[in-house]
Amino acid sequence: MITAVVYSESGGTYKTTMTANIAVALERMGQNTLVLDLDPQEGNLTSLFDVGVNRSNPEADNLVKHILDMPDGDFHDLIETTDEGVDIIPSHDMLGDFTSNLEQKISYETGMKNMNRDEYPRFELLYELLWNKQQVHEEYDAVLIDPNARAEDLLYNAIFALRTLVAPVKPAGKGNLSLEGLEELVGNMGRQLDIEIGLSCVVPSGVGQTNAHQQYQQQFESTEAFDTPVTIGNRESLMDAMWEARGSAFNVVEERWKTFERDGEMVSEPGQRRVRDRELDTLRKLYELAWFIATDTFDADIDPVLELDIQDYDSKTIDLREREATGATTA
Repeated sequence: MITAVVYSESGGTYKTTMTANIAVALERMGQNTLVLDLDPQEGNLTSLFDVGVNRSNPEADNLVKHILDMPDGDFHDLIETTDEGVDIIPSHDMLGDFTSNLEQKISYETGMKNMNRDEYPRFELLYELLWNKQQVHEEYDAVLIDPNARAEDLLYNAIFALRTLVAPVKPAGKGNLSLEGLEELVGNMGRQLDIEIGLSCVVPSGVGQTNAHQQYQQQFESTEAFDTPVTIGNRESLMDAMWEARGSAFNVVEERWKTFERDGEMVSEPGQRRVRDRELDTLRKLYELAWFIATDTFDADIDPVLELDIQDYDSKTIDLREREATGATTA
């Protein structure tokens, strides 16, 4: 089964949009995919896919209640299906208070059982929910998590549950992970949780044409410490349009979403975007990234061919078996 936490310590690495694109790519490869949004901040995966109408309702059932074993309904009622076929458990405001609620649970249960607090399995709760109680592996081929960025209980629950990281990184700038820092991060998390954590790959994102960016890209691609299957260029326009299209970059290109000025106001509409070779190449890289995770990390048997049905254009085919191809080819 394909399982991955898309995680980065620093902002601006396309963590959320990358999670969405990997999920949609896996779904298009024929993998029944579930995504958990564990980020309580605005501008998260729930907002991107335009789901989670009850995220601010304190009375609504949500994932935190199920993790803490105090649900108000059936687990499957939490799951919503996006327009692109990916299933998602939306974010909820209660995620922001996860640690405080967890501490109350630990205090109560350790007191009732006369247990030492250090013995309480605080990082194993999501694992227990997904695999033992709900057995999601019987329904899904892939499970992804878009986590909160802070190293705290919620993040550790996510990593303990899925055991594999995909790490988007900036090619340069303050606060970016170095090669040594990334290895140290994974090692520290493994020791903290007493498990082996796999690093599927590192994905340099937002890479421009400056000498500094190109130098960082080469450094990441040349290391033998981890895999760097693709590099995502600086595609702010494409990634930003995902929020207007309420979907993946594949959806942006197929429906040709664009933000532009009309009568002095900024509007976003489908059918307006030009189909550019560099954006088709970005879709190919995103599809190749999902393919790498599925095949090289998890040895899954998936479809390497992506058909793009672009509005008012000829269809396009991206075939990952054509390893020497420079972009999409006309079908």
